[in-house]
Amino acid sequence: MSAPSAEAQIYRCESADGTPLYQNAPGRNCKALDLPSLTTVPSVRTPAARTASAPAEFPRVDAAAQRNRDSDRRKILQDELDREQAKLEEFRKEFNGGEPERLGNERNYQKYLDRVERLKGDIARSEANVASLRRELDSVR
Repeated sequence: MSAPSAEAQIYRCESADGTPLYQNAPGRNCKALDLPSLTTVPSVRTPAARTASAPAEFPRVDAAAQRNRDSDRRKILQDELDREQAKLEEFRKEFNGGEPERLGNERNYQKYLDRVERLKGDIARSEANVASLRRELDSVR
């Protein structure tokens, strides 16, 4: 079964200032171009690649050691998540719903606005870190 032809006649036209224009409809000062027809060749299907298996001499880890590693990893991730959540809570507390208290060195209003923007960025980054750590914890066996 062949695909329908999508070829169209192309015209080379010249604008008033002499610039060549190419279009699919004839107009003033246009000449039809004699272009060779397009040839398409279907791609050859390759068989799906087999997954590589570990060589026979590749060192193996016994199940107990792997469980210990997974347990340690889970504990490390959980500790990191707890620290990140505490930091996020601290940022939110300082942010105070978008109106943090002005500090003594913020007599200049722009300094205050800069700190508010920094806090917004810190909160967004911390929220992303918490979400990432939760995903990582969910993927641990």
